[in-house]
Amino acid sequence: MTGRVEGKVAFITGAGRGQGRAHAVRLASEGADIIAVDVCEPIEGVPFDLASEEDLAETADLVKAHDRRVVTAKVDVRDLDGLGKAVQTGVEQFGRLDIVAANAGIATGGTSLEDMDVTTWQDMIDVNMTGVWHTAKVAIPHIVAGGRGGSIVLTSSVGGIKSYPFCGHYVTAKHGVVGIMKTLAIELAQHKIRVNSVHPTQVNTAMIMNEATYGMFRPDLENPGPDDFAPISQMMNTLPVPWVEPEDISNAVLFLASEESRYITGVQLPVDAGACLK
Repeated sequence: MTGRVEGKVAFITGAGRGQGRAHAVRLASEGADIIAVDVCEPIEGVPFDLASEEDLAETADLVKAHDRRVVTAKVDVRDLDGLGKAVQTGVEQFGRLDIVAANAGIATGGTSLEDMDVTTWQDMIDVNMTGVWHTAKVAIPHIVAGGRGGSIVLTSSVGGIKSYPFCGHYVTAKHGVVGIMKTLAIELAQHKIRVNSVHPTQVNTAMIMNEATYGMFRPDLENPGPDDFAPISQMMNTLPVPWVEPEDISNAVLFLASEESRYITGVQLPVDAGACLK
């Protein structure tokens, strides 16, 4: 089956690499043109390198390799005006907007809520929850104006369904994404706009695969690496895998963006190797 989103336009945040890049490439491979944005600079306190402008340009090249059009912008999801301008530019060039993948997010952790500093808390809420609301807010008027309906997919987490210690700000933000999703699903149903969330387990991207994560899960080792982290990570899943790939999440995003899910809205879809069963 090909052309599952043929002729449609998708707006994707955090598209410079990782899951966002995978979403852009997967949707492009099925016929969508892409509006791709990323912060393309460090955020203080985030213990891994975020995407660069070169990464975002590489995403654009990968989209073009599927003979699809792409518009990119360097913008922080905390910047409502910047997001709005990026979407407006894309819609002016492509003439429509049909799909949103609110994917951008950060991960910090290793501290109890009692001991967490205010900046760490606020940055997480601002990026992972308010940034998702910003993304939907700037996109909705364009989808409504098209009169064709559409699909909005918000990236939450297994941590948006269950809780984990020492990352309460992340768990709170990802639960908040579910609240945004369920509210929008009701509010936008009259416009035939469906809203759902995806809930990944650990994904093989820089957000998880970094020294800070390895050290948090293997404090017993001096310089732990991915092979040391893998057995601990696998224990969090039911299926015998330590993590999933970005493309596994992209396949779920594609399904929710396509007409195959035309009557699915307000749903939390885990792509979690069974993590929610534990």
